[in-house]
Amino acid sequence: MGAFTGPVFRPGDDGYDAERSGFNLTVDHHPELIVGATGPDDVIAAVEYAAARGLAVAVLTTGHGPAVPADGQVLIATRRMGDVRVDPAARTARVGGGVRWRQVLPQTVPHGLAPLNGSSPNVGVVGYTLGGGVGPLGRSYGFAADRVRRVDLVTADGRLRQVTADGDPELFWAVRGGKGNFGVVVGLEFDLVPVSRLYGGGLFFPAEATADVLHAYGRWVRDAPEEMSSSVLLVTFPPIPEVPEIFRGRYIAHLRLAYTGTAEEGERLVRPLREIGSQILDTLGEMPYTEVGTIYNDPTEPARVYDSNISLHTLDEGAVDTLLSLAGPDTGSPLLIEMRQLGGAYARPPAIPSAVGGRDAAYTVFAASILEPGREDAIRRAHEELAEKMRPWATGGTLFNFSGVADATPDRVKLSFTPADYARLTKAKAAYDPDNVFRVNFNIPPAL
Repeated sequence: MGAFTGPVFRPGDDGYDAERSGFNLTVDHHPELIVGATGPDDVIAAVEYAAARGLAVAVLTTGHGPAVPADGQVLIATRRMGDVRVDPAARTARVGGGVRWRQVLPQTVPHGLAPLNGSSPNVGVVGYTLGGGVGPLGRSYGFAADRVRRVDLVTADGRLRQVTADGDPELFWAVRGGKGNFGVVVGLEFDLVPVSRLYGGGLFFPAEATADVLHAYGRWVRDAPEEMSSSVLLVTFPPIPEVPEIFRGRYIAHLRLAYTGTAEEGERLVRPLREIGSQILDTLGEMPYTEVGTIYNDPTEPARVYDSNISLHTLDEGAVDTLLSLAGPDTGSPLLIEMRQLGGAYARPPAIPSAVGGRDAAYTVFAASILEPGREDAIRRAHEELAEKMRPWATGGTLFNFSGVADATPDRVKLSFTPADYARLTKAKAAYDPDNVFRVNFNIPPAL
């Protein structure tokens, strides 16, 4: 135990429960040992400790995307690896393995630069980026994984590798898309893009306008330029004090928009959406990029959430009507639905190939439900019904970034990749982690 610089925790220790807890409380970790890693040496020591005892290694940064519990295994908490370095001249950033986007934005935007971050500043940079990375700038600049330059990775043999396209091309290909299946990331270097402001915000509509909103959105996105990223959220807000009174206990259709062009052009583009009428609230306007998280206002408090996702190749009238029948305001559905437009730069091949899947998808539909006692079976059935009834418009795949608790099975993991890429990933796994030490995740097993 003396090999660790950072704190370590065993069951019963003070701080054990706080250290093992993540954002999504559906997965309740009970590891044999938690290592609060402060740097690569702690990660190496944790991997060696696990290997000597035949244990698996799990990683916890924010816990937004849990898969399976790390019961009886070794859990590495990476949040203490929080260094951020920006090189404005090279337009790059380098971050430690536990950094969140909220730590990066204040250091890049003053230089007129932005990362390809996610909608929530509270999400960890590493897991988000190496899972693909779908965010407010994606239709303009592509997947965040496409901008990665270097991955500092501790592999199953306890070796710290500086993985680049030139130095280790196969591992560099695999980890950008296959994320935590190949090791523990202690550092990540990626390109920044020349963005310092946006025209963005939201349009909020009452329940009775939902059908008009969805149908209008389905028509509007067909001609939306790549500089416009958008999504629509269907949600019933709980009647609790933490929710603004204007939304409390109400079903809301929320259009979320982020446009990198001028405010004047943004106003022109959103005019058809404003003409739907009956908005409860309109927050669209010019904003510094540091405020990008206000567009989505994603939850910040931990909760037990059951989630899943599917990808669509089209959004026609039939798809909209089906979504309304499953999660509209009169259904009493437990589903929160967010549908994001993809396409644009997402669909283009990256300069350096990666394992990231989903480039053929035009939309992704993310579904989430608060797991209430006694409703678990009904919630799972609602997610299964969504996938089944949306099948005529589905690509047959999913996006790894939006994988939820429902997607943790081997068959579901496969859906995030093309068959050829999945086979290649299993071979890479066999080369770098033949014993599947890194299996407490959305697992890609080694090829036999």
